[in-house]
Amino acid sequence: MNETIDFFNTKSTEEIAQFLLGMYLEHESETGILAGYIVDTEAYLGPEDEAAHSYGLRDTPRLKAMYEKPGTIYLYTMHTHLILNMVTQEKDKPQGVMIRAIEPVIGINQMEVNRKGKKGVELSNGPGKLVEALDIKKELYGDSIFDSSLRIVPEKRKTPKKIISLPRIGIPNKGIWTELPLRYVVSGNPYISKQSKSDIDQKAFGWKEENK
Repeated sequence: MNETIDFFNTKSTEEIAQFLLGMYLEHESETGILAGYIVDTEAYLGPEDEAAHSYGLRDTPRLKAMYEKPGTIYLYTMHTHLILNMVTQEKDKPQGVMIRAIEPVIGINQMEVNRKGKKGVELSNGPGKLVEALDIKKELYGDSIFDSSLRIVPEKRKTPKKIISLPRIGIPNKGIWTELPLRYVVSGNPYISKQSKSDIDQKAFGWKEENK
């Protein structure tokens, strides 16, 4: 875990967004352990990034966590859905990564209950969906992704065969920030939203062989 904390303390937000692909994300929920592998992330680059909540060093009570240390959990509501983000830079440098999708592995039956019967890729192939599936609550706001009930477990991470960079989703009318390739996905993973079925790696789900 120390190496992962060091990574957060020394690397760029774009590098951290790619590093998180394949990371094991685990929530010790009220109904048991729920977990999966991160397969889709988006980087948000703070004061200069017109799509970031902290654009122009905006500072409101809702944004307090964005100005905290690396690994701080930043949650916000969009269209009634709670969205999970992790702070990636030093205190008072408000940059972060949104977690857009996971491949579920532990507690899938409970995730289906949490998602009101949704199954398969619909379980967690979007940012609001994965939060609901993992039963992440707003009370986790401001906690650390390194040592809270919602945590990353580097020892269990997988390695993507290939990472693809894409424009972020739902960022209209933000100049160059609309098209910059700040979204990163595990190529071929079925839990990636907005992809062609022909792009899915049906055999390995986009992971390297040694992780089977």
